[in-house]
Amino acid sequence: MTLLHDVLAHMRAGRWREAHDLVQEDGSELAAWLHGILHIQEGDLEDAEYWYSKANRHFRSRGTLQEELQRFEDVLRTG
Repeated sequence: MTLLHDVLAHMRAGRWREAHDLVQEDGSELAAWLHGILHIQEGDLEDAEYWYSKANRHFRSRGTLQEELQRFEDVLRTG
């Protein structure tokens, strides 16, 4: 899970390109969810919806960007 922690660090620092490049190295559903969150942060909702579907998450019932990041971090922390 270290890779996903690194992606989060890049996102929080505003390093979108680095975060985007790194998240693509992980094929897990968690990575797909984070990839979708990254696209929300970038304002690319069409791609975000695609990645949410890859993560088996409901895009249209998501929370705010901050809520999604918090949910993701909670899931990442609890494994």
